[in-house]
Amino acid sequence: MRPQPRRALRLALAAALVAAPLTAAATSAAQAAPAASASVRLKGAGLDDPHKKDIAMQLVSSAENSSLDWKAQYKYIEDIGDGRGYTAGIIGFCSGTGDMLDLVQHYTDLKPGNVLAKYLPALRKVNGSDSHAGLGTAFTRDWAAAAKDPAFQQAQNDERDRVYFNPAVDQAKADGLRALGQFAYYDAIVMHGPGNSSDSFGGIRAAAMKKARTPAQGGDEATYLKAFLDARKVVMKKEAAHSDTSRVDTEQLVFLNAGNFDLNPPLKWKVYGDSYSITS
Repeated sequence: MRPQPRRALRLALAAALVAAPLTAAATSAAQAAPAASASVRLKGAGLDDPHKKDIAMQLVSSAENSSLDWKAQYKYIEDIGDGRGYTAGIIGFCSGTGDMLDLVQHYTDLKPGNVLAKYLPALRKVNGSDSHAGLGTAFTRDWAAAAKDPAFQQAQNDERDRVYFNPAVDQAKADGLRALGQFAYYDAIVMHGPGNSSDSFGGIRAAAMKKARTPAQGGDEATYLKAFLDARKVVMKKEAAHSDTSRVDTEQLVFLNAGNFDLNPPLKWKVYGDSYSITS
């Protein structure tokens, strides 16, 4: 597994992720939705359809892990040198940004006395930094062992949904976007994190809405999505770890230019020069 760029959840968000309820991202997203969105009726399966959700996970994994086998990533853990400590699991939970701490806490709530529970004090101390203090080789070994536990896999799924997937899909539906737009939101929140700063998901959405109206506001879906992806690329290019915008240029824009708003297979795309496909 090569160390390609992973989620860019800013260190400045670390304290907020720990202190605020995890429902805050969804609440903020809902508050930001235009009032007219309540009347939007979308056709086709949304990204929360089980099959479409699996497609979304494969698409993200192609960029995050150079593989479509997203379920093999429960055990993934390494420090990729981005200042966020360890990056791990199916969505790139980071020891320096709070979401890894929340994950291990949730796992411990589900299964007290698990192999990772003893690292909670260390995870609290390193939160907001790239430190490995109290973690190290023992932690990475125990993470890989925990990844075989269905309860830990469920914990990763739960945190993915609560912090990233559900808020992104809910906001996209409120904005009148079909599955492709829902995925564009999800992929953005995975990389840039929730929040309203200019380099977060909320900031990207706000920048796009200055250029085009959402379908819920009576705008054209393709025009708005192009504005959103353009705004995202501006943010990506600000950080060296994400300056390669191929997950937009040779993936999402390919689907958009083909008019595949429902994200229906067959799908063919490239990320970092590698080719992928989903046939059904």
